[in-house]
Amino acid sequence: MPDSQKTLLLTGASRGIGHATVKRFSAAGWRVVTVSRYAFSEHCPWEGGEENHVQLDLADIAGLPAAIEGLRAHLKGGRLDALVNNAGISPKGEGSSRLGTLDTELATWQAVFNVNFFAPVLLARGLVRELQAAAGSIVNVTSIAGSRMHPFAGAAYATSKAALAALTREMAGDFGPLGIRVNAIAPGEIDTAILSPGTDEIVQREIPLRRLGRPEEVAATIYFLCTAPSSYVNGAEIHINGGQHV
Repeated sequence: MPDSQKTLLLTGASRGIGHATVKRFSAAGWRVVTVSRYAFSEHCPWEGGEENHVQLDLADIAGLPAAIEGLRAHLKGGRLDALVNNAGISPKGEGSSRLGTLDTELATWQAVFNVNFFAPVLLARGLVRELQAAAGSIVNVTSIAGSRMHPFAGAAYATSKAALAALTREMAGDFGPLGIRVNAIAPGEIDTAILSPGTDEIVQREIPLRRLGRPEEVAATIYFLCTAPSSYVNGAEIHINGGQHV
């Protein structure tokens, strides 16, 4: 690996936005280290992908400090240019129904917050020296569900994403003096495998652009937030939803 090559650490890389982000950074010459609870997927190939993939269940918060030590071994030169916290879970009820506050079990709340909220802050804190060495960037992937009630996203998912948005602001204040920028993106209805039945109605009723977003459009915004054109952007949450939030 050339000394000048930048490194991205991306969680939730096996599909959708994560897959598109891998391709965007890899095409720009970055070295990409991925983290997923699944083994390396042959459906998301890129150069050096299999040897730079770490299978890790982010819901296991107790085991995360030790796992971070393992991740550090993948960071050549003790530098990390970008951390993208993309992994997220959104459990469904029977028949893929929405889980509200009245019917979400405590264990489900805990698992969702472990992956969607606690893992991002623990990863950032655990790798702060490597991020500081590279004057790196952190991007947290929140959701439109974090700022408005969504017909499909459950209560645990929505509140975890709202908490992640608040965490982004706090981190921007704490990490900024170290030369590390922290921002978030909040996707809306993106054309991925996790879309729920009925999304077409939302597109026609709520989205001014009258179409789904594409994963590569989200990946392009993530890339922007990790590169020089966004060098004075810190503590922002960028909405990527075709105007659905207006």
